[in-house]
Amino acid sequence: MVHPTSSDGAPARPPRRARVRRPAAALLAALLAGCGSPGAGSDDPVTAITELDYYTDQQGSAAWDEILATCEERTGITVERQSIPPDQMLQQVLQQVGSRSLPDLLFVDNPQLQQIAETGALTPLGDYDIDTGGYYPGIVEAGSHDGELYGLAPGVNGLALFYDRALLDEAGIEPPATWEELRAAAVELSSADRYGLAFSAITAEEGTWQFLPFFWSNGAELTDLDSPEAVAALEYVSGLVADGAVSASVLEWNQNDVADQFASGNAAMMVNGSWNLARLREEPGLDYGVVPIPVPEAGADPVVALGGEVAAIPATGAGRQQAAARVLDCVLSDDVMSTWTAGHAYVPAREDLARRMAEEDAEMAPFVTQVATARSRTADLGGGYPAVSAALIDAVQRAITGEASAADALRAAQTAAEGS
Repeated sequence: MVHPTSSDGAPARPPRRARVRRPAAALLAALLAGCGSPGAGSDDPVTAITELDYYTDQQGSAAWDEILATCEERTGITVERQSIPPDQMLQQVLQQVGSRSLPDLLFVDNPQLQQIAETGALTPLGDYDIDTGGYYPGIVEAGSHDGELYGLAPGVNGLALFYDRALLDEAGIEPPATWEELRAAAVELSSADRYGLAFSAITAEEGTWQFLPFFWSNGAELTDLDSPEAVAALEYVSGLVADGAVSASVLEWNQNDVADQFASGNAAMMVNGSWNLARLREEPGLDYGVVPIPVPEAGADPVVALGGEVAAIPATGAGRQQAAARVLDCVLSDDVMSTWTAGHAYVPAREDLARRMAEEDAEMAPFVTQVATARSRTADLGGGYPAVSAALIDAVQRAITGEASAADALRAAQTAAEGS
């Protein structure tokens, strides 16, 4: 994507980002390819590969085991799976790059792909003739680095607005579609024992992820954190807390905590992800609806961040890479993709399958609608995204606590991003 210009027409100020020189990256890839893994440099067919993911929750892990079992049967290749907590994934993968012990197939959070690709440890998926036809462009972009495709997602997730039908009906309120309607509904639905709205604003990627739909939908860009559009978005979000429509505890609530508040009736609405649907459907007596994230002005399209995991094939030896590609091709096949996304409440990466999901599952329809305009968090920044994300959520925290105005907090965030 082309860097946008700032409001005065001058080029936007992209943050510095570390870049690995191609010769060094190519050398590392060559070293990794010759690291002596079983099957490397051998004519014997590879019948087993290793795989690493972070599906540690019971539901996600069971669903993933089922997918891998299907692909083992279809390909004749045994998949030796390892799963670790999400917050350990990037550190472990980077350590494995250094020790030349990467798995043959890797599933990582999509913003992490850029940092891993910059090491030169991944192989382009174009080497394996994996079909990307019919994929949402944003999903392909999220898996690309320096013009090469290194990762593909079988499905993606995103954020939407969940609301308690009974509470809105009792108050005579329609599900909000604009910022003005959301603020009015959140204030009206607040009481002594309930807040109108809940979201996460913790100092972590979850917090940035939940703020980005407001930031991007108002026309702000990650390359210009203190633009007027960015300031207006942060003033709106922090103003919801100042109005008493949102608890200041959002500074400490992760997305699971937010779901707990909504399910227990402590919040009339929440911003949260599609993965909560399975849990909410099991809550006795909870009647809820889901709509797209409200936008600044009626008729505009919400711009959410693409979530979910991308599959990548590290350089572990030609035979093992080809075997990993066969398994990945199975995971990305239409029926397996549909099974995985339906069981995990993700939106299929292929547009035709996503449209079918929206027709069959009304609660998933808002998430499907938003994928068309969703954005990759690393499209403009590549490996520089984590530093900018950290600066942005720090600004959100400072504005919500009242430590700084939205303008001052974002000005400091931009300075921090430029120095990273």
